[in-house]
Amino acid sequence: MTRLGFILAASLSLATSMAHAAGFQLIEVAGEGSLPAIKGGVWYPCARPVGDIKVGPFTMAATKDCPVKGEKLPLVIISHGRGGTFIGHHDTAETPANAGFVVVAISHPGDNALDKSRIDYPSVFVERPADIKRTLDFMLGSWPDAAKIDAAHVGFFGFSRGGYTGLVAIGANPHFGKRLRACEGNDSALCDQIHKGTLPELTHDPRIKAAVIADPLSVFFTPDSFNAVKVPVQLWGSERGGDGVTPESVVAIASQLPEKPEFHAVPNSQHFDFLPPCPDELAKTASVICADPPNFDRVAFHRELNAATLAFFRKHLVDEKQP
Repeated sequence: MTRLGFILAASLSLATSMAHAAGFQLIEVAGEGSLPAIKGGVWYPCARPVGDIKVGPFTMAATKDCPVKGEKLPLVIISHGRGGTFIGHHDTAETPANAGFVVVAISHPGDNALDKSRIDYPSVFVERPADIKRTLDFMLGSWPDAAKIDAAHVGFFGFSRGGYTGLVAIGANPHFGKRLRACEGNDSALCDQIHKGTLPELTHDPRIKAAVIADPLSVFFTPDSFNAVKVPVQLWGSERGGDGVTPESVVAIASQLPEKPEFHAVPNSQHFDFLPPCPDELAKTASVICADPPNFDRVAFHRELNAATLAFFRKHLVDEKQP
């Protein structure tokens, strides 16, 4: 099938699958001891008419704080890249929510657009997967509508550092080695471990049953890092890379995963094309993430990305549990 044909077919499939409008609400996962609170948003099926909600520079088609519709709903959690936010993949969140999923996205503490206090600390590479576990604990426990989620069917979407986060969450073990650039002159407990060549304890979460990984940061992974990864993976790679991610590194992950992933190489794309098309006010101030290569249509690509992501989650979190 041609790329255009795939986009048209995917768009048709997406349109026919949308049985709900997306509801939206803000959440906060309470801090625990030295662990800070985690802020984020939840998209979910809702029976009320859809409206427009503006969050930061983005306008979403959703209904704020409407009641959750449905029972035994599969859950997807989203992790952003370096300095991103929970709203940074809003279209990829809205799509499965319109199709009957609950989707939660978080802003990683200290590594987001509003709080860059630890954005270059090596500790974020340990804390990010722990953030995922804390958020899943909240969604399956303290969230007011937790009883409507099917805890046995949880998926993950992650981009860039969020892709690294997801790979660790599903079982990958990075190797930091004894030298790490961010540890130069840093006497933190984590850097002390790294200098000694010991691997910090990382958080894996077996509740995640399928993962979509887009242009993951892979500098800490080696060929044997993925031996314990057993869940299905849909892997996306840009042609041009960027922000520390190379096309070759993504292809290497595809070959190193124990089970062959569903791999999508995106022609003529660059790293930040996995972020949604930028509204005008953002494009004026963030050309690095908003500018596309010549002849690349980010709007069309996101129709393809979101439809393929939804199809993957439906296959592994919905269809597989049907009798």
